[in-house]
Amino acid sequence: MAIGISSPFSPGQPVSVEFFVGRWDEIQELMQKVASVRVGRLQVAFLSGERGIGKTSLAHFVRVMVEREYGIIGVHAQLGGVRSLEAMVQKVLDRLVKESIGRPWHMRLTELMGRHVRKVGLLGLEFEFRASEDDLGAIVRDFPGALRGLMQQMTDEQEGILLILDDVNGLSQSEEFANWLKSLTDEIATSEQPLPLCVLVVGLEERRQELIACQPSLARVFDVVEIRTWSEDETREFYEKAFSSVDVSVEDDALDIFFRMSGGFPVMAHEIGDAAFRVDDDGVIDVEDARSAVFDAAEIVGRKHLQPQVFKAIRSDTYRSILRKLVQLRLPVGAEFRRREALEILSEDEVRVFDNFIQRMKRLGVITSGTGQGTYLFVNLLHQLYFWMEAERATEDS
Repeated sequence: MAIGISSPFSPGQPVSVEFFVGRWDEIQELMQKVASVRVGRLQVAFLSGERGIGKTSLAHFVRVMVEREYGIIGVHAQLGGVRSLEAMVQKVLDRLVKESIGRPWHMRLTELMGRHVRKVGLLGLEFEFRASEDDLGAIVRDFPGALRGLMQQMTDEQEGILLILDDVNGLSQSEEFANWLKSLTDEIATSEQPLPLCVLVVGLEERRQELIACQPSLARVFDVVEIRTWSEDETREFYEKAFSSVDVSVEDDALDIFFRMSGGFPVMAHEIGDAAFRVDDDGVIDVEDARSAVFDAAEIVGRKHLQPQVFKAIRSDTYRSILRKLVQLRLPVGAEFRRREALEILSEDEVRVFDNFIQRMKRLGVITSGTGQGTYLFVNLLHQLYFWMEAERATEDS
């Protein structure tokens, strides 16, 4: 790692546009949906995928592209912790104000929102949207009207709105939110006043199912776009592009290790890449650097991506041993394993606690039942990948 050069990797953050790779089928599908709103067609989509698969990065990338190519106003609202419609609207409009800075229509927007927009920051160079509960309630009740008023005040170049509702964990079990979303689509679809709007909800498949449980009609409202893991070629492209930006080369054998250990998950690729950037001392990432990076990243991944109670539970020497041996079954990522296969490789002590181990891991959300009797699989692929890396590190240390 050269002194003064920042890592090109961004663990835990959306990937920058210049390092975005793959996903072309998903990008084209989403771009077409957004483009169609320019002729008055409402679009509602749900962007789904495993944790760490890159949902937020893809949504960000699409927002940037449609703003550049179609003159669309993009609003990417992070709703983590939001549990009410008023708080959601507050987040959406505050994000709109912040993302308008530097745009030709910024002044018009701030004038339109009037007293609800104020300058903040040490030098007063930033803006935020703040409104009373009564005002927010009024916007919730007539959200389409608020958006139409916004569009009418924009310049002729703005042809629609892409509204990204990301991280809806706090709202996915809310009947109020589910019914509001359904009413929003019905009102726009049946109105004689067209509204060029694309709503993109981003979340785990479980969140979509929770919303549908609250409002079954949403099942036919959502167009589902599911993100797959990176292929080997896409993983290689990502690493080569990122390392070349800081004049670092990567040997093919090191790239093989990076692909195998990241499992095609961008969040894992960033953690491992960042670790490799830190251990490199000669501008060339070789196999030794790659292995060291994997071992360093294992602890980071476990600390950041496993829930604290899970991490504490697997501190048990016996449980850790069982997990390592399950990994040694050489399961493909996401594959099921059979109870009898596991018992064959366990010690007598481990066999005695295996059923308790499985029940504990089920309660912690690590393992769930598979498709057949006596079969299991990891709920979150990141867990499986972490245990894989942790087992590799344990083998190296032994």
